[in-house]
Amino acid sequence: MAEVTDRALGYVRAGFPVHFRGPSGVGKTTLALHVAHRLGRPVMLMVGDDEFGSSDLVGAHAGFRRRRVVDNFIASVRKTEDDVAPRWVDQRLTIACREGLTLVYDEFTRSRPEANNALLSVLEEGVLVLPSRRRAETDYLRVHPDFVAIFTSNPVEYAGVHQAQDALFERFVTIDLDAFDEASESAIVQARSGVSEADALSIVRLVRACRVALGGADRHTVRSAIVIAKVVAQRGAVAAAGDPVFERACQDVLSSEAGRRGWNGLSAAQVRAKVLELVHQQAGGPVKRGRGTRPVRP
Repeated sequence: MAEVTDRALGYVRAGFPVHFRGPSGVGKTTLALHVAHRLGRPVMLMVGDDEFGSSDLVGAHAGFRRRRVVDNFIASVRKTEDDVAPRWVDQRLTIACREGLTLVYDEFTRSRPEANNALLSVLEEGVLVLPSRRRAETDYLRVHPDFVAIFTSNPVEYAGVHQAQDALFERFVTIDLDAFDEASESAIVQARSGVSEADALSIVRLVRACRVALGGADRHTVRSAIVIAKVVAQRGAVAAAGDPVFERACQDVLSSEAGRRGWNGLSAAQVRAKVLELVHQQAGGPVKRGRGTRPVRP
């Protein structure tokens, strides 16, 4: 992760936006925010949405502003002047470009391609094209020299993801991310949950075994391991077969995910039996629990 962070910072400091692309649960958003934090500038966070239009990025007219001037300098003469002008409201992209903020555009491909057209001139020419906001203003904005853009996205085969313009992809450097190695996942789970190193390793190995059985890096991600670990820590349980809290958490998290995605045509009961089998394989066999006893890790 340190190596990926250094690569991203190198591209950004050389003047190139960075795009983190990868399956769900590999830490794209966290990494983007970490890189933004390392830059030491205020961050503007924006999340892609299928309902976005260009005005949701740039800004739009929002009603009108009315101004009345009453001149009564001469007591016998009353002069009234009314002026009505459209009221413009800036949105996140415009604010970030004007103030030189670090823009983190999370899941940007969930916005329709035409909504992101405003980014093309921003990333290439350093100019944000605006509708005519007021008669006295120009229809463009020079991008602040400190402005930086960091993007994240899921692969295009994910539900709700649009195919972005080739011209936009050519304007930033894409870094593809994959699932963490076992040691990294264990460290993340331990840090996020507070469980012991041994419990974190048991949970991660269980989740990784489910991931292999399901046949996809986007299934049972490190998020699943964090959920189970937090429950174990909060309930004072142990990540070992025979602990009812641990086993129920595994069933609730892992079986539901398998049922949502499908597991080689198995029924719900067969899925739960498979999860229990993997719990015994990765976190020790079943143990007896008497009064005042706890599961014993083999």
